[in-house]
Amino acid sequence: MNLGKKKALATRTLKVGKERIVFLQSRLDEIKEAITKQDIKDLLAEGAIMIKEVKGRKKVKKKKSRSTGNIRKKPNKRKQEYVIMTRKLRKHVAELKKQGKINAEDAKEIRKKIRNKAFRGKAHLKEQIGRGFK
Repeated sequence: MNLGKKKALATRTLKVGKERIVFLQSRLDEIKEAITKQDIKDLLAEGAIMIKEVKGRKKVKKKKSRSTGNIRKKPNKRKQEYVIMTRKLRKHVAELKKQGKINAEDAKEIRKKIRNKAFRGKAHLKEQIGRGFK
């Protein structure tokens, strides 16, 4: 007995796929006589037609890849500290040179030492200049 047309009617009525619709073997005669959508709904309520659960696998969520512009890098603290310190010391040396406390050659030497991180801070620089930094 071919019930393909009845199954198609049931899929339209119940809005599920044809693979999910199951007709009970014992009540095939009643299903065969069903003509309208209301008949199909009644048969579903009575239990002559059953709907299987949805088969399938869980979707695996893709990890979102970040583009290069969105990556937040940690700032290099060591470099920041170096920049702050060198600017401070160079400004101090420039001020001393402007006041005439050190000459241009000494200022150049001090600047080289500042670049090589020879001074821990401004106080250390002042102390070294007071001693005669060479």
